[in-house]
Amino acid sequence: MSRVLITGGASPLGAALAKRLLADPAYDVRVSDARPAPRWMREGCEIHRGDLRLSGQASAAAKGCPHVIHLARFEAPASAAPWHTLLEYEAALHGAVLRAALDRGVERLLYVSSPRVFERAELFPTPEEHLEQCPAPDSARGFARLSGERLCMAAQQEHGLEFTICRPFGAYGPPAPHDTDPVEPEHDEQQPMHGPAADLSDLIERAIAGEQPLEILGSDKRTLTPTHIEDLADGILAALGSPAAANEDFNLAGTRELSLAEIATLARQAGGERADSLALRQLSSPTPEPERSHPSTQKARDLLGWEARIELEQGVAAIAEALAARAARGPIPATADA
Repeated sequence: MSRVLITGGASPLGAALAKRLLADPAYDVRVSDARPAPRWMREGCEIHRGDLRLSGQASAAAKGCPHVIHLARFEAPASAAPWHTLLEYEAALHGAVLRAALDRGVERLLYVSSPRVFERAELFPTPEEHLEQCPAPDSARGFARLSGERLCMAAQQEHGLEFTICRPFGAYGPPAPHDTDPVEPEHDEQQPMHGPAADLSDLIERAIAGEQPLEILGSDKRTLTPTHIEDLADGILAALGSPAAANEDFNLAGTRELSLAEIATLARQAGGERADSLALRQLSSPTPEPERSHPSTQKARDLLGWEARIELEQGVAAIAEALAARAARGPIPATADA
Protein backbone atom coordinates (compact mmCIF):
# COMPACT_ATOMS: atom_id res chain seq x y z
CA MET A 1 0.00 0.00 0.00
CA SER A 2 1.35 3.43 -0.99
CA ARG A 3 0.81 6.44 1.25
CA VAL A 4 -0.01 9.85 -0.22
CA LEU A 5 0.45 13.07 1.72
CA ILE A 6 -2.01 15.85 0.89
CA THR A 7 -0.95 19.19 2.35
CA GLY A 8 -3.90 21.53 2.81
CA GLY A 9 -6.05 18.41 2.49
CA ALA A 10 -9.05 19.74 4.43
CA SER A 11 -9.78 22.12 1.54
CA PRO A 12 -12.62 21.27 -0.89
CA LEU A 13 -10.19 20.06 -3.53
CA GLY A 14 -8.12 18.20 -0.95
CA ALA A 15 -11.23 16.41 0.27
CA ALA A 16 -12.17 15.38 -3.27
CA LEU A 17 -8.67 13.97 -3.74
CA ALA A 18 -8.70 12.14 -0.42
CA LYS A 19 -12.05 10.46 -1.18
CA ARG A 20 -10.76 9.14 -4.48
CA LEU A 21 -7.55 7.81 -2.96
CA LEU A 22 -9.38 6.16 -0.05
CA ALA A 23 -11.62 4.35 -2.52
CA ASP A 24 -8.53 2.66 -4.02
CA PRO A 25 -7.10 -0.13 -1.81
CA ALA A 26 -3.65 0.58 -3.25
CA TYR A 27 -3.43 3.83 -1.29
CA ASP A 28 -3.71 5.22 2.17
CA VAL A 29 -3.80 8.92 2.90
CA ARG A 30 -2.18 11.35 5.29
CA VAL A 31 -3.68 14.84 5.47
CA SER A 32 -1.73 17.78 6.86
CA ASP A 33 -3.89 20.78 7.67
CA ALA A 34 -4.39 23.12 10.61
CA ARG A 35 -8.13 23.38 9.98
CA PRO A 36 -10.73 20.96 11.35
CA ALA A 37 -11.12 17.86 9.20
CA PRO A 38 -14.59 16.35 8.65
CA ARG A 39 -15.43 13.16 10.49
CA TRP A 40 -15.04 10.87 7.46
CA MET A 41 -11.52 12.25 6.91
CA ARG A 42 -10.52 11.75 10.53
CA GLU A 43 -11.81 8.19 10.40
CA GLY A 44 -10.26 7.25 7.07
CA CYS A 45 -7.03 9.26 6.93
CA GLU A 46 -4.06 9.83 9.16
CA ILE A 47 -4.20 13.47 10.28
CA HIS A 48 -1.03 15.50 10.75
CA ARG A 49 -1.24 18.85 12.50
CA GLY A 50 1.71 21.16 12.49
CA ASP A 51 3.21 24.23 10.89
CA LEU A 52 4.59 23.06 7.56
CA ARG A 53 6.84 26.09 7.36
CA LEU A 54 8.99 24.39 10.00
CA SER A 55 11.41 21.85 8.57
CA GLY A 56 10.79 19.33 11.35
CA GLN A 57 7.03 19.42 10.89
CA ALA A 58 7.27 19.20 7.10
CA SER A 59 9.65 16.25 7.42
CA ALA A 60 7.32 14.49 9.85
CA ALA A 61 4.39 15.01 7.49
CA ALA A 62 6.29 13.54 4.52
CA LYS A 63 7.75 10.56 6.37
CA GLY A 64 6.83 7.30 4.67
CA CYS A 65 4.97 9.02 1.81
CA PRO A 66 6.24 8.15 -1.68
CA HIS A 67 3.84 10.72 -3.16
CA VAL A 68 3.03 14.26 -2.03
CA ILE A 69 0.20 16.45 -3.33
CA HIS A 70 1.10 19.95 -2.19
CA LEU A 71 -2.09 22.03 -1.93
CA ALA A 72 -1.29 24.15 1.12
CA ARG A 73 -0.92 27.88 0.64
CA PHE A 74 -1.69 31.17 2.34
CA GLU A 75 -5.01 32.76 1.49
CA ALA A 76 -6.57 35.98 2.62
CA PRO A 77 -9.36 38.19 1.26
CA ALA A 78 -8.14 40.03 -1.81
CA SER A 79 -9.08 43.30 -0.14
CA ALA A 80 -6.52 42.63 2.60
CA ALA A 81 -3.59 42.20 0.18
CA PRO A 82 -0.98 41.23 2.82
CA TRP A 83 1.93 41.24 0.38
CA HIS A 84 4.83 40.67 2.74
CA THR A 85 2.96 38.22 4.98
CA LEU A 86 1.83 36.14 2.02
CA LEU A 87 5.21 36.07 0.28
CA GLU A 88 7.08 35.32 3.51
CA TYR A 89 4.63 32.56 4.45
CA GLU A 90 4.64 30.82 1.08
CA ALA A 91 8.41 31.04 0.62
CA ALA A 92 8.89 29.25 3.93
CA LEU A 93 6.06 26.78 3.27
CA HIS A 94 7.13 25.68 -0.20
CA GLY A 95 10.78 25.62 0.77
CA ALA A 96 10.18 23.37 3.78
CA VAL A 97 7.84 20.98 1.94
CA LEU A 98 10.23 20.55 -0.99
CA ARG A 99 13.20 20.10 1.33
CA ALA A 100 11.23 17.41 3.18
CA ALA A 101 10.40 15.72 -0.14
CA LEU A 102 14.10 15.65 -1.03
CA ASP A 103 15.22 14.40 2.38
CA ARG A 104 12.50 11.73 2.53
CA GLY A 105 13.14 10.47 -1.00
CA VAL A 106 9.64 11.26 -2.28
CA GLU A 107 9.05 9.63 -5.67
CA ARG A 108 6.78 12.36 -7.06
CA LEU A 109 5.76 15.76 -5.70
CA LEU A 110 2.69 17.23 -7.35
CA TYR A 111 2.51 20.98 -6.80
CA VAL A 112 -0.95 22.51 -7.19
CA SER A 113 -0.25 25.98 -8.50
CA SER A 114 -2.68 28.64 -9.69
CA PRO A 115 -4.00 30.27 -12.87
CA ARG A 116 -2.67 33.51 -11.39
CA VAL A 117 0.74 32.72 -12.83
CA PHE A 118 -0.90 33.79 -16.11
CA GLU A 119 -2.28 37.10 -14.80
CA ARG A 120 -0.53 39.02 -17.56
CA ALA A 121 -1.02 36.50 -20.34
CA GLU A 122 -1.30 37.87 -23.85
CA LEU A 123 -2.26 34.67 -25.67
CA PHE A 124 -5.68 32.99 -25.40
CA PRO A 125 -6.41 30.17 -24.96
CA THR A 126 -3.19 30.21 -22.94
CA PRO A 127 -0.90 27.19 -23.41
CA GLU A 128 1.57 26.09 -20.76
CA GLU A 129 4.58 27.18 -22.81
CA HIS A 130 3.33 30.79 -22.87
CA LEU A 131 4.62 31.09 -19.32
CA GLU A 132 8.13 31.50 -20.71
CA GLN A 133 7.10 34.73 -22.49
CA CYS A 134 4.44 35.89 -20.01
CA PRO A 135 5.39 38.83 -17.77
CA ALA A 136 5.56 38.04 -14.05
CA PRO A 137 2.28 38.32 -12.12
CA ASP A 138 1.31 41.63 -10.55
CA SER A 139 -0.27 40.12 -7.42
CA ALA A 140 1.47 38.62 -4.41
CA ARG A 141 -0.60 35.47 -4.80
CA GLY A 142 0.40 35.04 -8.42
CA PHE A 143 4.06 35.72 -7.73
CA ALA A 144 4.09 33.31 -4.76
CA ARG A 145 2.57 30.48 -6.82
CA LEU A 146 4.99 31.12 -9.67
CA SER A 147 7.86 31.03 -7.17
CA GLY A 148 6.62 27.64 -6.00
CA GLU A 149 6.70 26.38 -9.60
CA ARG A 150 10.24 27.65 -10.08
CA LEU A 151 11.30 26.00 -6.83
CA CYS A 152 10.05 22.63 -8.12
CA MET A 153 12.00 23.06 -11.34
CA ALA A 154 15.14 24.08 -9.48
CA ALA A 155 14.88 21.07 -7.14
CA GLN A 156 14.59 18.80 -10.15
CA GLN A 157 17.54 20.33 -11.95
CA GLU A 158 19.84 20.39 -8.92
CA HIS A 159 18.70 17.33 -6.96
CA GLY A 160 16.64 15.20 -9.34
CA LEU A 161 13.30 15.65 -7.57
CA GLU A 162 10.51 14.37 -9.81
CA PHE A 163 7.64 16.84 -9.87
CA THR A 164 4.41 17.64 -11.66
CA ILE A 165 2.67 21.03 -11.68
CA CYS A 166 -1.10 21.32 -12.05
CA ARG A 167 -2.95 24.63 -12.36
CA PRO A 168 -6.68 24.38 -11.53
CA PHE A 169 -8.62 27.11 -13.35
CA GLY A 170 -11.94 28.49 -12.13
CA ALA A 171 -12.38 25.90 -9.38
CA TYR A 172 -15.85 25.60 -7.85
CA GLY A 173 -17.74 22.87 -6.08
CA PRO A 174 -20.53 21.89 -3.72
CA PRO A 175 -21.06 23.59 -0.37
CA ALA A 176 -19.15 22.03 2.49
CA PRO A 177 -21.38 19.52 4.32
CA HIS A 178 -22.32 20.04 7.94
CA ASP A 179 -20.08 18.04 10.24
CA THR A 180 -22.09 16.77 13.21
CA ASP A 181 -18.94 15.87 15.09
CA PRO A 182 -16.62 18.87 14.76
CA VAL A 183 -13.14 19.01 16.16
CA GLU A 184 -11.22 22.13 16.99
CA PRO A 185 -7.76 22.60 15.47
CA GLU A 186 -4.81 22.57 17.80
CA HIS A 187 -3.52 25.98 18.70
CA ASP A 188 -0.65 27.12 16.51
CA GLU A 189 0.65 30.21 14.80
CA GLN A 190 -0.31 29.24 11.26
CA GLN A 191 -2.24 31.51 8.98
CA PRO A 192 -5.27 29.92 7.25
CA MET A 193 -4.44 27.43 4.52
CA HIS A 194 -6.96 26.92 1.78
CA GLY A 195 -7.28 25.00 -1.46
CA PRO A 196 -8.91 26.11 -4.66
CA ALA A 197 -12.68 26.56 -4.89
CA ALA A 198 -13.63 29.11 -2.25
CA ASP A 199 -13.93 32.30 -4.31
CA LEU A 200 -16.02 31.11 -7.25
CA SER A 201 -18.06 28.73 -5.10
CA ASP A 202 -18.90 31.63 -2.80
CA LEU A 203 -20.02 33.79 -5.73
CA ILE A 204 -22.24 31.00 -7.06
CA GLU A 205 -23.78 30.33 -3.64
CA ARG A 206 -24.53 34.03 -3.05
CA ALA A 207 -26.11 34.31 -6.49
CA ILE A 208 -28.27 31.25 -5.88
CA ALA A 209 -29.34 32.70 -2.52
CA GLY A 210 -30.52 35.87 -4.29
CA GLU A 211 -28.05 38.36 -2.83
CA GLN A 212 -29.04 41.75 -4.20
CA PRO A 213 -27.00 43.48 -5.35
CA LEU A 214 -24.47 40.71 -5.86
CA GLU A 215 -20.98 41.90 -4.97
CA ILE A 216 -18.18 40.90 -7.33
CA LEU A 217 -14.49 41.71 -7.41
CA GLY A 218 -13.55 43.66 -10.50
CA SER A 219 -15.50 44.07 -13.71
CA ASP A 220 -18.58 42.01 -14.53
CA LYS A 221 -16.92 41.39 -17.89
CA ARG A 222 -13.92 39.69 -16.25
CA THR A 223 -13.80 36.09 -17.43
CA LEU A 224 -13.08 32.74 -15.81
CA THR A 225 -13.11 29.17 -17.07
CA PRO A 226 -15.24 27.39 -14.44
CA THR A 227 -14.13 23.86 -13.59
CA HIS A 228 -15.77 21.54 -11.06
CA ILE A 229 -13.50 20.26 -8.31
CA GLU A 230 -14.50 16.67 -9.13
CA ASP A 231 -13.03 17.12 -12.61
CA LEU A 232 -9.96 18.82 -11.14
CA ALA A 233 -9.43 15.96 -8.69
CA ASP A 234 -9.57 13.47 -11.57
CA GLY A 235 -7.00 15.51 -13.49
CA ILE A 236 -4.61 15.82 -10.56
CA LEU A 237 -4.68 12.10 -9.81
CA ALA A 238 -4.23 11.29 -13.50
CA ALA A 239 -1.12 13.48 -13.45
CA LEU A 240 0.14 11.99 -10.19
CA GLY A 241 0.13 8.48 -11.60
CA SER A 242 1.25 9.15 -15.15
CA PRO A 243 4.89 8.58 -16.23
CA ALA A 244 4.24 11.12 -19.00
CA ALA A 245 3.58 13.80 -16.36
CA ALA A 246 7.06 13.61 -14.83
CA ASN A 247 8.59 17.10 -14.67
CA GLU A 248 5.72 18.58 -16.70
CA ASP A 249 3.13 21.28 -16.06
CA PHE A 250 -0.57 21.12 -16.92
CA ASN A 251 -3.46 23.52 -17.17
CA LEU A 252 -6.64 21.88 -15.86
CA ALA A 253 -9.83 23.62 -16.88
CA GLY A 254 -13.24 23.37 -18.45
CA THR A 255 -13.84 24.44 -22.01
CA ARG A 256 -16.04 27.53 -21.62
CA GLU A 257 -14.75 31.01 -20.92
CA LEU A 258 -17.56 32.95 -19.21
CA SER A 259 -17.85 36.42 -17.71
CA LEU A 260 -18.67 36.90 -14.04
CA ALA A 261 -22.02 38.32 -15.13
CA GLU A 262 -22.79 35.18 -17.16
CA ILE A 263 -21.80 32.88 -14.29
CA ALA A 264 -23.87 34.88 -11.80
CA THR A 265 -26.88 34.91 -14.11
CA LEU A 266 -26.74 31.15 -14.56
CA ALA A 267 -26.48 30.64 -10.80
CA ARG A 268 -29.36 33.04 -10.12
CA GLN A 269 -31.57 31.11 -12.50
CA ALA A 270 -30.62 27.87 -10.72
CA GLY A 271 -31.88 29.49 -7.52
CA GLY A 272 -35.26 30.11 -9.10
CA GLU A 273 -34.83 33.84 -9.70
CA ARG A 274 -35.36 35.72 -12.94
CA ALA A 275 -32.12 36.48 -14.72
CA ASP A 276 -33.16 40.06 -15.46
CA SER A 277 -33.50 40.75 -11.73
CA LEU A 278 -29.74 40.42 -11.19
CA ALA A 279 -27.91 43.54 -10.08
CA LEU A 280 -24.16 43.57 -9.63
CA ARG A 281 -22.00 45.75 -7.40
CA GLN A 282 -18.41 45.91 -8.55
CA LEU A 283 -15.82 46.12 -5.78
CA SER A 284 -12.31 47.42 -6.38
CA SER A 285 -9.26 45.32 -5.58
CA PRO A 286 -5.85 46.56 -4.35
CA THR A 287 -4.37 44.40 -7.12
CA PRO A 288 -6.13 44.57 -10.49
CA GLU A 289 -7.88 41.33 -11.34
CA PRO A 290 -6.91 39.83 -14.71
CA GLU A 291 -9.58 40.56 -17.31
CA ARG A 292 -9.32 37.12 -18.91
CA SER A 293 -8.56 33.62 -17.64
CA HIS A 294 -8.88 31.09 -20.44
CA PRO A 295 -6.26 28.34 -20.74
CA SER A 296 -5.51 25.75 -23.35
CA THR A 297 -5.90 22.20 -22.01
CA GLN A 298 -4.59 20.41 -25.08
CA LYS A 299 -1.51 19.18 -23.22
CA ALA A 300 -3.61 17.49 -20.51
CA ARG A 301 -5.72 15.82 -23.19
CA ASP A 302 -2.68 14.62 -25.12
CA LEU A 303 -0.49 13.40 -22.25
CA LEU A 304 -3.04 12.49 -19.57
CA GLY A 305 -6.16 11.67 -21.56
CA TRP A 306 -8.00 14.09 -19.27
CA GLU A 307 -10.73 16.59 -19.98
CA ALA A 308 -13.38 18.23 -17.83
CA ARG A 309 -16.78 16.54 -18.10
CA ILE A 310 -19.13 18.39 -15.73
CA GLU A 311 -20.91 21.24 -17.48
CA LEU A 312 -21.38 24.42 -15.45
CA GLU A 313 -25.19 24.14 -15.61
CA GLN A 314 -24.98 20.66 -14.11
CA GLY A 315 -22.57 21.72 -11.38
CA VAL A 316 -24.54 24.83 -10.43
CA ALA A 317 -27.82 22.90 -10.34
CA ALA A 318 -26.25 20.42 -7.90
CA ILE A 319 -25.09 23.29 -5.68
CA ALA A 320 -28.60 24.78 -5.70
CA GLU A 321 -30.08 21.41 -4.71
CA ALA A 322 -27.56 20.98 -1.88
CA LEU A 323 -28.25 24.46 -0.53
CA ALA A 324 -32.02 23.86 -0.66
CA ALA A 325 -31.62 20.56 1.18
CA ARG A 326 -29.48 22.23 3.82
CA ALA A 327 -32.05 24.99 4.32
CA ALA A 328 -34.81 22.38 4.72
CA ARG A 329 -32.82 20.59 7.43
CA GLY A 330 -32.24 23.79 9.34
CA PRO A 331 -29.24 24.67 11.51
CA ILE A 332 -27.46 22.03 13.57
CA PRO A 333 -28.43 22.39 17.25
CA ALA A 334 -25.69 23.84 19.38
CA THR A 335 -23.94 21.44 21.72
CA ALA A 336 -24.06 22.44 25.39
CA ASP A 337 -20.74 23.16 27.04
CA ALA A 338 -19.43 20.42 29.27
